[in-house]
Amino acid sequence: MTAPKTFGADASFTPPPLNWKTIDWPSLRQKVRRLQMRIAKATQAGQRRKAQALQWVLTHSRSAKLLAVHRVTTNRGAKTPGVDNVIWRTDRQKLQAAFNLKRHGYRPRPLRRHYIPKPNGKLRPLSIPTLHDRAMQALYALSLAPIAETLADRYSYGFREGRRCADALEQCFTVLSQRASAPWVLEGDIRACFDEIDHSWLLQHVPMDKQPLRAWLKAGYWEKDQLFPTAAGTPQGGLISPLLANFALDGMEQAVKAVAKRSDKVHFVRYADDFVVTGANQELLEQRVKPALTAFLKERGLELSEQKTVITPIQTGFNFLGHTVRKYEDKLLITPAKSKVQILRDKIGQLIQSALGLTQEALLRQLNSLLRGWANYYRNGAAKTTFAKLDYYVLWKLWRWATRRHPDKPRAWKKRKYFSAGNDGAFSVWVHRAEGESRVLKLYRMASTQIERHIKVRGAANPYDPHYTEYFDKRRSFVWRVRWGGRPAVSAATAAA
Repeated sequence: MTAPKTFGADASFTPPPLNWKTIDWPSLRQKVRRLQMRIAKATQAGQRRKAQALQWVLTHSRSAKLLAVHRVTTNRGAKTPGVDNVIWRTDRQKLQAAFNLKRHGYRPRPLRRHYIPKPNGKLRPLSIPTLHDRAMQALYALSLAPIAETLADRYSYGFREGRRCADALEQCFTVLSQRASAPWVLEGDIRACFDEIDHSWLLQHVPMDKQPLRAWLKAGYWEKDQLFPTAAGTPQGGLISPLLANFALDGMEQAVKAVAKRSDKVHFVRYADDFVVTGANQELLEQRVKPALTAFLKERGLELSEQKTVITPIQTGFNFLGHTVRKYEDKLLITPAKSKVQILRDKIGQLIQSALGLTQEALLRQLNSLLRGWANYYRNGAAKTTFAKLDYYVLWKLWRWATRRHPDKPRAWKKRKYFSAGNDGAFSVWVHRAEGESRVLKLYRMASTQIERHIKVRGAANPYDPHYTEYFDKRRSFVWRVRWGGRPAVSAATAAA
């Protein structure tokens, strides 16, 4: 007779968490990370079935489900509901949501269609899944990301862990800054990339459970109380959509290199669906590289945008990720694009124009957030002159703001009221805290932003490979950053703090 099963003090039994706030998130992330590293290792070894088995284990683990719900409820869209108008607010709702993430019987709801304006005046369709569908996508994205990173192109930087726009721009600098670098560049843009990817290609080539993938692709969307089918594309707004788009576009680098010789000076840099290809001459890019790209994209239901795909000499320059990359004789400079500078000027003007009834402190906080964010994005290029000009423009707009508020006051009075708190002539104000302390809140000067060279991530670096764990830890702690002079931007002790 078999003795009844009991759970003693030494038994390896972990009860479910009773409170969302008591969950040990670092421990959960570590458990999931170990599984992800095993998936990446199996993929590198070509062990497809083992990778699939590990993916199944991860998507059915409690740790991954809790992390998926945590990601959905802590990002910027956590308070944006789908068609069911459900938002997870309480800890109990979040726990229940994690336990409800089950593959069996899962059917996603249609997407809620929303439109956001684009810089060219057109509207970009945004399809918003329900929170439950977002959490399911986050769960499967955890199992798909290690494979995507392992199979990705070396010089692809969009929607990848540990990579960002600065890495793509630095790669452009690397391949174009030398005296013998390629003099011609193909600026590529894919027409409606997210909306046109062929579903059959995704179902055949994306290494994940086909049942939820097919359900997400065919979910349809609601617009004006009417349900529309989705025959192609992966929705912008879906959490797993960037991963699927990267799967569709990875391999483009090899397709380009296959039609070129070493003397052709062909290099490829991609961020999401924007990319550039360098070449020794215009004929090479027009007659060999462009047809190779067209054939590669056609298999996936995509095509190049004829309006935005152009071939230009590097002496004329091109725009990439909001920057202008241009060579002046033998010197390559990466500067903020004029169109982006004008957009910022318009935002500053609209913000100050609409702030006539705001306090000086409220205006300063809004302005500082805008200016600091913009300056931090462009600080890795030749932006010092642009920053100085924008500082002058902001100061001029603020002086007009003060004049409109006090049209009858003399110039000296306005300077004392709005520009004297910091004793340096800056637009500033005294801020009083609840503890009784006071401090000066000053306008952020963009010219004070330190211009520093970005250290590009290694092309072969994989955050799910144990050999690169220390490498990415150092990058995250800013130990790797150096100034233009080659000195460490921060000490190890400061970075650790």
